[in-house]
Amino acid sequence: MQLFRRFLVVQALMLWQGGFLFYAAVVVPTGTDVLGSFEQGRVTRQVTDVMNGIAFAAVMVLAWDQWANPEARRCRLGRWVLWAALATGLVALAVLHPVIEHLVDFGADGRVKDYRRFYFWHRVYLYVAAAQWVAGLAYVGLMLRAWGAKPQAA
Repeated sequence: MQLFRRFLVVQALMLWQGGFLFYAAVVVPTGTDVLGSFEQGRVTRQVTDVMNGIAFAAVMVLAWDQWANPEARRCRLGRWVLWAALATGLVALAVLHPVIEHLVDFGADGRVKDYRRFYFWHRVYLYVAAAQWVAGLAYVGLMLRAWGAKPQAA
């Protein structure tokens, strides 16, 4: 069961964190060059819902692994702190997404209703997503350390 659980953890993290990196580093710039900023935003509007769903599933798999893995107390605490950062970031993104959507008219004429507010909240969304990704990197480091540690005696 441990091997299966760890396999799921790795797959969930690769899909979530790797997918985020690929989308942010390759798809968005390419889409913006090909489609333009507003049309790329239409695509991203849909993709972020899916990415956040993947993130939710990954966060649940990470929690399962932490509960099931006996490890040193310090490492366990660090993983839970980072897990909380990942989960809190996910909640923040879920709250921010409709705020940003409300500021955009996705009708045929496609325009931003209040550009200053949109720009501010979109930047906040991007900073939260980037911080979440960095927390994910730190989480992977602690997770690998925990997996390599010998279980403590009860």
